[in-house]
Amino acid sequence: MLATLAATRTGTIAECGTGCGVGAAWLRSGAPKTTRVITAELDPELAHGVMSMFVEDDIDVMHADWRDLAEHAPFSLIFLDAASARSWPREEIVDLLDPGGMIVLDDFTPSQTWPPLDRGRVDTLRQDWLSDDRFTSVDVMVAEDTSVIVAVKR
Repeated sequence: MLATLAATRTGTIAECGTGCGVGAAWLRSGAPKTTRVITAELDPELAHGVMSMFVEDDIDVMHADWRDLAEHAPFSLIFLDAASARSWPREEIVDLLDPGGMIVLDDFTPSQTWPPLDRGRVDTLRQDWLSDDRFTSVDVMVAEDTSVIVAVKR
């Protein structure tokens, strides 16, 4: 899914939280060659490991906090996990997007109710993204136990 979404993007796309580099690899594999892919990882061991892994690839890996990505904004796509999105100021993330830019938030627990529930409680993060009038958003189940929100800035 990341590769497919990245294929629709130009300019610069960003990943917040590189981890082991899987998301960045999917983004790069789908994005047009002229699209810049940048990823930021706070953990120094992970960041430097991924830097070494991608030394031959066209992926910019930063050992940095997500806020350091701002100097490379605006982005046509930002990919981050739900846990990170819960702890980061939402408006700062939105401000990093181009008009028409896309936010991809993964690692949600699927919910078939409205408002969306997670462990019997309202999932306010998901509810906020799905009901934000600045975006057209969808919650996509990608596995039996995982869903992803794709939100496009109007």
